[in-house]
Amino acid sequence: MKRDYYEILGLDKNASPEQIKKAYRKKAIEIHPDKNPDNKEAETKFKEAAEAYEVLSNADKKARYDQFGHQAFEGGGGFGGGHMNMDDIFSQFGDIFGGGFGGGFSGFGGGGGGQRRVKGSNLRIRVKLTLEEIANGVEKKVKVRRKVQAPGTTYNTCSTCQGSGQVTRITNTILGRMQTAAPCNACGGSGQTIDKKPNDADAQGLIVKEETVSIKIPAGVVDGMQLKVTGKGNEAPGANGISGDLLVAIEEEEHSSLQREGDNLHFDLYVSIPDAVLGTSQEIETVTGKVRIKIEAGTQSGKILRLRGKGIPNINGYAKGDLLVHVNVWTPKTLSKQQKEFFETMRTDDHFSPKPESSDKSFFEKVKDMFS
Repeated sequence: MKRDYYEILGLDKNASPEQIKKAYRKKAIEIHPDKNPDNKEAETKFKEAAEAYEVLSNADKKARYDQFGHQAFEGGGGFGGGHMNMDDIFSQFGDIFGGGFGGGFSGFGGGGGGQRRVKGSNLRIRVKLTLEEIANGVEKKVKVRRKVQAPGTTYNTCSTCQGSGQVTRITNTILGRMQTAAPCNACGGSGQTIDKKPNDADAQGLIVKEETVSIKIPAGVVDGMQLKVTGKGNEAPGANGISGDLLVAIEEEEHSSLQREGDNLHFDLYVSIPDAVLGTSQEIETVTGKVRIKIEAGTQSGKILRLRGKGIPNINGYAKGDLLVHVNVWTPKTLSKQQKEFFETMRTDDHFSPKPESSDKSFFEKVKDMFS
C-alpha cells in the first residue's frame, strides 16, 4: 500500500509551498543514491519522495490528492508520479538542488558534468464518460496526434555545451563569485544539435504522427479530474530525450434519469395515487442494470428509499455510494366527471384526512438523513 505523501516528506496538510520545497530538498539530500551507493532501498525512497513532491508542489494536484488520495492519479494504465525514473526526477526537479551537492547528482542535471535529459511537452485531451462508465470503470482508446522523432534524423554533440545540455556562468556578487547553471540556448538543453533530418521534419527533427492510445480509467472518477498517461505526450528532440505525458481531463455526461451527488445517485420515481394507496412494484434504472423495487401500501409522497451499494464506487476504493429513490405521488391535473364525484365523496371521509405519525419525517429531516 502506498504511503501518504505528507508522511513521506514529514509534513502536515497545512504546509506552505516553501515548506514543501524545503522538506523535499532535505529529504532528497538525505536519501540520495550518491550518498547511499548500492542501496536499492534508498533509491526507492528517493523516487517516493520525488513523487510526493511532484504532487504536493502543484496546487491543482495537491487539491485533488487532498480530496481523493492516491487514486486521483493512479487508476492504472500509467497514471500518476509512481512511474517516474531517475531521469524524470532530475529533469523536473534538478533546479531545487542547485549546485550545492558536489556539483550535481550523478550527472542528471543538478549542475554537474553529465548530460541533461530534456522532456517533451505534454498533451491534453478531454474524454467524455457516461455515468455507467464512471460507475464500472472503462478502457478508452483515443487517437492522439503527437510529435515523434522523424526516421533518419541524426544528431551531433553540441559544441557550445559539449553535450552537457547546460552552460555555466560565473557572477561576481558581494558574497563572492557565484556559479550558476542554465540550459544551453544552442541546443535547447538536449546536449545535441541536428546533423541530418528529413524534409518533412521540423527544426527539432520531429514529425506529427497519429497514434491510438489505450487509457484505463478507474471507477469513481469525477467531472474535471485530470489523469496522466506517462510517456504518451510529445517526444523530446535528441537521442536521449524523455517523452512528455498525456493529460486526460474527465468530462461527465448528463444522465437521462439519474443525478449524481458525490458517490450517491438520485432517482425520481413517480407513482399513481392508486399505486401509492394499494402498493405496487416498479422496475427502475441503475448504473449496473435495472432492478425491481417494492412500494409499500400507504407510501407517502416524498418518501426516500435507499438502495445501498447501488451508487458510484469511491475513487479511493473504500465503498460504493447508494441510490436514493425519491417517491413522488402523481396527482392528475384533469379528471372525468365520475372521478371528480369519487374524490368529492372522499373529502368528508376521515380515513383520507392527513394524520402524520412521528415516523413520517419532515422535508428537512429527510434532507439531513441524505447527508448523514
